[in-house]
Amino acid sequence: GYLAYLDAVSAAISQDLDSLAVHVQELGRLAARLESPAVSALALIAAGLEAILHARTADGYALIDEAILPLLADQVPIEWAGDIYCVVLHHCHKLADLPRMRTWTQSMEQWCGLSGSVPYGGVCDVHRLQVQVATDDYRELEDRLGMASRALAEVNSWAAAEGYYQLGEVRRLMGDFDGAATAFDQARALGMDPQPGEALLACRRGDTAGAWTGIRIALSGGDRLARVRMLRAAVEIALSRDALEEAETYCRELESDAKAFSTPGFLAWAAHARGAVDARAGRHASALESLQIALREYRIQQSRYETAEVYEWMAVARRGLGHHDAAAADAATADAIYAQVGVEPAGICGSPSPGGLTRREREVLARIARGATNRQVAQQLHLSDKTVGRHLANIYAKLGVSTR
Repeated sequence: GYLAYLDAVSAAISQDLDSLAVHVQELGRLAARLESPAVSALALIAAGLEAILHARTADGYALIDEAILPLLADQVPIEWAGDIYCVVLHHCHKLADLPRMRTWTQSMEQWCGLSGSVPYGGVCDVHRLQVQVATDDYRELEDRLGMASRALAEVNSWAAAEGYYQLGEVRRLMGDFDGAATAFDQARALGMDPQPGEALLACRRGDTAGAWTGIRIALSGGDRLARVRMLRAAVEIALSRDALEEAETYCRELESDAKAFSTPGFLAWAAHARGAVDARAGRHASALESLQIALREYRIQQSRYETAEVYEWMAVARRGLGHHDAAAADAATADAIYAQVGVEPAGICGSPSPGGLTRREREVLARIARGATNRQVAQQLHLSDKTVGRHLANIYAKLGVSTR
């Protein structure tokens, strides 16, 4: 039963749906014959993954919920129970279902507490931080993600890679581009392709050609669930290149997949992308309708950064409709959220920054100009000394100076 489960998970990860179906049937027969709670749980997980990959998401969730019950009853060996949680949370993250991921992460934490599993406690940390990225201050999350990922590198490379990838995303949105590149390299070294983050990083750096090449290569992969995340990035990168036809094509595919899988995250991404494409195409009224749907979904999921992005696009749409006061209010709301979370504005409706400096770089520069040391700047902005050093190096390069 255990070997059949490993074969099923391998088939699910490689998207070999025919092989997965065979292994699911085999596991079902073994579970019926052996009457083992552990094998029954593994069979339910495999069947749940198969249902999800066939876009029967609700059926898949129901099977997984049933499978987790014997885990909490301590009827499944620790090593297999931990693996089940890892597989489930990995796919839940791919489905961008934050509410369910919160629930299952809490379930895993409860199980870790009852079982005393130290290694899987570290995995819990990474998954908890993946969830907290939606709501918490990125300046605090950065150090915690780094520590959690380093602690797992020799224990669970899969979870460590996910942690480093998330660290790269946090740094990218904070404007620490060199730090983001380092984190993405660390994820790659542990076996994870750091896309779409790496392509979006290139886009933020102004390398739209490199970003476009990277995302198109990533889109050529065979993983349908992963492709949805790539489609979201492809729309953003296409818009940055003023390639409206390409953005429309990818947006339609994203909408189709979001409807098929029907998870909160996918539906929000699709509405967000549709609103952005329509706003750029001058269809301001329809853009506003889609963006309001995205805003509602993101609020339910408590996704603050994405909420701010939507407010920026709403400002663009309202400005196009001549509603300038409402547009200014939306832009101000977006900027306030960005400041609270500690990230750089997406810049959808803003003006270029003086000297090409990011907001974080301007904050560092202002404190240095007032005579603060690197350590004092780090304490004031809740950053590490190393991060302040990276920001200073970027400031020197952009301003054409070598020292303060």
